Amino acid sequence: MIVSIMLFGILILFAGLLLVAKPEIVFGFLGNNTANVAIYIFAVAVRLVIGLLLITQSDLSKFPLLIEVLGWIFILAGLGMAAMGRKRFSQLMSWVLTNLKHFGRLAGGLAILFGGFLIYAFL
Repeated sequence: MIVSIMLFGILILFAGLLLVAKPEIVFGFLGNNTANVAIYIFAVAVRLVIGLLLITQSDLSKFPLLIEVLGWIFILAGLGMAAMGRKRFSQLMSWVLTNLKHFGRLAGGLAILFGGFLIYAFL
């Protein structure tokens, strides 16, 4: 299970690097797929699964309380996305991609830090 969390951390880190280097790739992909049902289901499912993994494996990390809190945040985010529905999710994604595009590189930097933190926490 820890390997899954570390793999998620690596993927977040690489996504952050891509956002810093070429944000138009990420924004282009998301912009072309905002109405895609699979993206919505994937977004909800990943948050719920990662949240559960973080909660159940938090005792094995260097920061058990923080990792458990992050797990609960992931679960709440997944449940919130599920409750908002696919249509509102698509509208939210469109709004974010339109209005917050200028913060892409900053978000990438934060993703690099978060992915690196997850990896470090479970080494």
